[in-house]
Formats: sequence, C-alpha cells, structure tokens
Amino acid sequence: MKVALITLGCDKNTVDSERYLAQLLEHGAEQVHDAAEAELIIVNTCGFIDAAKAESIDALVQAGRLKVDGAAQTVVAVGCMVERHKVELTSALPEVDFFLGASEMEQLVPRLQERGLLGDPITLHPGLRVYAGDTPHVRYLKISEGCDHGCAFCAIPLMRGKHRSFALDEIVREAQLLELQGAREVNLVAQDLAHYGRDRRDGVRLPDLLKALIADTSIPWIRNMYLYSAGITPQLLDIIAAEPRILRYLDMPMQHASDNVLERMRRPERKHTIREKVARFRDVVPDLAIRTTCIVGFPGETDDDFAQLMEFLEEVQFERVGAFTYSPQDGTRAAALVDDVPMDVKLNRLELLTELQRSITADRYESRIGTRSRVLVEKAAGVNDDGETVGARGRLPWQADDIDGVTWLDSDVPAGAFADVEVTDVIDDYDFEARVISVLDAPAPPRAVSSRQLPMVSIGSFGR
Repeated sequence: MKVALITLGCDKNTVDSERYLAQLLEHGAEQVHDAAEAELIIVNTCGFIDAAKAESIDALVQAGRLKVDGAAQTVVAVGCMVERHKVELTSALPEVDFFLGASEMEQLVPRLQERGLLGDPITLHPGLRVYAGDTPHVRYLKISEGCDHGCAFCAIPLMRGKHRSFALDEIVREAQLLELQGAREVNLVAQDLAHYGRDRRDGVRLPDLLKALIADTSIPWIRNMYLYSAGITPQLLDIIAAEPRILRYLDMPMQHASDNVLERMRRPERKHTIREKVARFRDVVPDLAIRTTCIVGFPGETDDDFAQLMEFLEEVQFERVGAFTYSPQDGTRAAALVDDVPMDVKLNRLELLTELQRSITADRYESRIGTRSRVLVEKAAGVNDDGETVGARGRLPWQADDIDGVTWLDSDVPAGAFADVEVTDVIDDYDFEARVISVLDAPAPPRAVSSRQLPMVSIGSFGR
C-alpha cells in the first residue's frame, strides 16, 4: 500500500504526521511523496483560523479527485479541524472515506486494517517517527500537548485538550533518536513551552529539560519555539545566555499592545509588562532575536487601539512579526462578541502593519551586514525548479525554519554542514547573502535507527 501524507498547519502537526507514518510503515506501507501515486492519502488538517480551514478543505477535495485522476483508493482526514468539525465535514466531503480527530489517532491502523489496507506488523518498528520531508537536518520535538490558557480567540484547547507535559526522559530519548537520524537542529514545540512541567509532580521545568538535552545529546542547535512571555523565567534566560548550543531566539506571541484589546482577548500581559520583559530579555541575553505574532481586527478594536499597536511595534523593534486578521472560531469566548470590525478595515490594518514591520525588519537585518555568524546549510548548490543554477542555502541563528527567511551562500557547502560566514547583504527584505569563511564540518549520514535499537543512556539527575 503506497501512502502519501499531506501535513497542514503548525509544526506540532508535523510531529504527529511523522508518528502516524511510522505506524503505517511498520505494517508494510510504502511512503510516496507524490499524492498522485498514492493508494492511501492522509490529510492532517489544521483548524486554527478560517484560512487554515479553507486550505484543509481544499486539500481534501484535491485528494478526493485523485480517486478518479490518480491511484487513490482511500482518503483519510485527521487532525485538529476534524476534532472540531467532524459531523459537518462528513456531510460535506463524501469523497473522504473516514475522519479521525486529534484525540482518535490510535484508531488509524485498526480502521485501515478493517478495510484490508494494512496487515499485521511485518517489519521491525521503524522508530517513534519517520521523517516525511526532504532534508532531515531540522527536526521538531514536541514536549507537551494541549493548552490551559484561556485566550478568548483560540480554539486550540477545544481541539487539543488540556495541557499535558511529556516525561523528561521520554523527550530526551526522542531527541537522541532524532540526532541519530541526522538532526542538526531540533526545535522544541508546544502551545506554550514555558508552561512545561507545571502539571507534573517531579519539579521539572523547561530549564531542566534544556539542561538534560545539552547533557545527553550532541545536537548542535536547539531552538525554543512559542513561549508566553509570562512564563519566561530568569532561570530560562540564564541558560539561554550561558549555553551556546541553545539559540538566542524566542518566538513570543504578543497578539496586541492595546490594554483594552489584550483584556478582551483574555491575554495574561499588558503593554507595560511586555515592554519591561522584552527589555529585560535583551539585557540578559545579548543579540537575542525575538519574533512575535499579532492579531488585527479583534472585536472592539478601534483606530486608537490599532495606533497603539503600531506605535509599540515601532518602539520595541521585534526582529520578525507574524500577523493575521481575526476570524471568530466556534466555541471560543470571542465568538460570542460582535465581530464589529469590517473585513476591509481588517485587511487595511494588516497591510499597514506588514509594511511597518517590513521596514523594521529591514533596519534590524541591515545592522547585521558585515558581522560574522554561523549558518546551518539546508540545501547544497544546484538547479532550482526553473532550471536556474543557485548557490547553497542555509539559515543563520535568528532565522527559524520556514518562517524567517534564508541565507544564500557564495560557495557550495554540503547540506547539513555548519559554516562560519560574513553577512554581506540583505535581499528581498527577509533574506541574506553571506560569504563563506570556513566550513566547520560535514554531517554524518543519517542512520536508519529505530527506538528499539537506541541504547539506554543516562538521563542524569533531571526529572529523577
């Protein structure tokens, strides 16, 4: 059975998809990257905002068409959007054979076996996860599931449930497996990394987890993705400042800078606390890059509220900002509010914010011209899809995978290698050009190793 897995949404969905794929391969499935060749197509959906839902529905419709135009026999929808809207989706998409929400994924293999698409396990278990992309050098490591925050606009707790932290030794063991499979950068992901451990009785928190990953792996780059500022402690800042393998990068969602809007959003911070914390973060961790997110057009957002947001962005000068327009989500507190900001106003505010941040990012990036840094190469020189010869491509420490642009190098370097470079220019607002000074190392070939083959190792005293 040839299977294609289409993953939409966040990096946490990527982790889930890799786990589903491992289960399927254990039972004899064969992964293909072209959905037209697949007999089984699984779409891991996202239900975060309306645009994500539309993308998920479009992917399911396209997959359904491959029952006629391709080799597909079965289409399965899984993930967050299914968790919230299974009944409506089942009625609207008859071309999809069955739907499994995020809380029902233990049923995937049995349901496929019932249909005769999978048999009993026939291979050694391929591991907890099987990489589903093209280059395994950057991997995501989920350290918790769900969310306890009560943000008015967000349906994630309704889709993913309450916050549950995974055991420290399990996380470290998975990190070791990813390293053996070729990971050079591991991005820690969760709804809120800073919340890690608060639901456990062993006293372990995020700084302890970071210390364990440093002690018990050799992964060169560890990146923290998505932390509420309210939970960023002095201990966490100290370890980021002290440990060179932990990148000086924080993805810290702010959402707004008007206290009136923040209160209606049920956010834990206010403008003055965000300002104070950003200043403290940058003071404790020099050269720290901070990325944030903002919502425009939340119910009740006035021209003055939006002006406060713009003024704050200009004042604080974040490296990057991801912005999107508000859309009501069923079941959330905000859905009960009158969506009183017209769509044309939302889109205009989004455009103004995007233009402002583009200029801020350009200024901050231009200040790095002439500086030296380290780059992780993600693709060697070659020919692009248009038949053009292009140089090697990598990312600097302040460029997270897939969201912060890339760095083009002036000479070829193998994918997965690190190189010291001098930044020579900023191009297309968010990308860099750099001159290679020296190549530090070539990556070892990834190993086809399973969790059963991974030797038991000491986890140290953390979490014991």
